[in-house]
Amino acid sequence: MTLDLVVRNARLEDAGQPMDLGILNGRIETIARQIDTDARALDAGGGLVIAGFADSHLHLDKACLLDRAANPSGTLQGAINAVSAAKRDFTSQDVYDRAARVLDKAIGQGTTLIRTQVEIDPGVGLAGFEAVRQLKEDYAWGVDLLGGCPYTDTDPEGQIKRLFAMARDYDVELDFHLDFDLDTSWRHLDWVAREAIAHGMQGRVAIGHVTKLSMLPHERLAETIALMRDAGITLTVLPATDLFMTGRDHDHAVPRGVAPAHKFHAAGVCCTVATNNVLNPFTPYGDCSLPRMANLFANVAQLGSPEALRDTFAMVTEAPFRLMGRDPVIREGAPADLVALPCTSRADAVAEIGRPIWGVKAGKPSFEAPQPRLLRPGLPQATALAG
Repeated sequence: MTLDLVVRNARLEDAGQPMDLGILNGRIETIARQIDTDARALDAGGGLVIAGFADSHLHLDKACLLDRAANPSGTLQGAINAVSAAKRDFTSQDVYDRAARVLDKAIGQGTTLIRTQVEIDPGVGLAGFEAVRQLKEDYAWGVDLLGGCPYTDTDPEGQIKRLFAMARDYDVELDFHLDFDLDTSWRHLDWVAREAIAHGMQGRVAIGHVTKLSMLPHERLAETIALMRDAGITLTVLPATDLFMTGRDHDHAVPRGVAPAHKFHAAGVCCTVATNNVLNPFTPYGDCSLPRMANLFANVAQLGSPEALRDTFAMVTEAPFRLMGRDPVIREGAPADLVALPCTSRADAVAEIGRPIWGVKAGKPSFEAPQPRLLRPGLPQATALAG
């Protein structure tokens, strides 16, 4: 069979038998138990092969700022002030260079689809936007949409209404930073839900952070879950930033500040887990690993069953893909975007923070990260570590 590439021993389902995938012209040509071809081969070693990880909320324009933006207080306002000051020196080339570093990391961690946030304000102008637009062309990823951050506006409700009107006029989706504190006496979520229903935009609105949700008692949480389900709103949780930022005014019994996405997921709300920030005052760490972020969320939410871990895995794969209008199902005729994991189940990928071993984008290998090998004394050959 004439093929460009063949993937050997790929497990597409947790309990499924390993299969071969034949790739031609950037798409999956055939899936069979064994494919006879002389094409270049990549071996998945019986591990999971997925369509990659999808990051639904990542700030490329503000990444890698620790050398120029300090936030000694660790608070949200302190981070906003530090980054606002740093923005005065942003140029399109500066943003491009820092963002490209993060994109390269993300690709090497198996991420094949990203939705980035870009800040436009009087301080930075369009420098970040221009840089990310160029990155979109150079890296060939992304979708177009509008976003907002009502809690930073002097007229939050007005901003929400304007953004919905613009989204309707330009036929694009919306993504809000929302309710990023622990005060449950007020919130903008209700305004967003009301506008989503009024504009018929169910299924086209996402909200990120929403740390207030972590503080709701059972009855109010159930009411909020029903509200978001009726409004068709996706919940995106950013565990690294939400943990780092919230609860700074507590000196004991510090709240975690991470919205319980698993409870929303169980009720039928689309939920994703994402990176948010990398190496900046909002989150002074990060390696762009979405399995690591899923594992962090599972720790915070105290999830340990195989079923719960599989659901968490879906929050960095199937759910964000579908949020961004993509189909992550591996089948004949689908784009050959593939990532191999050194584990045999989705639950194990979260529990063990499975580090991808190779990736393919549009039928072409995009990265390799072989598993470590033990150099045992007295043995003539190195031994590969089991996944």
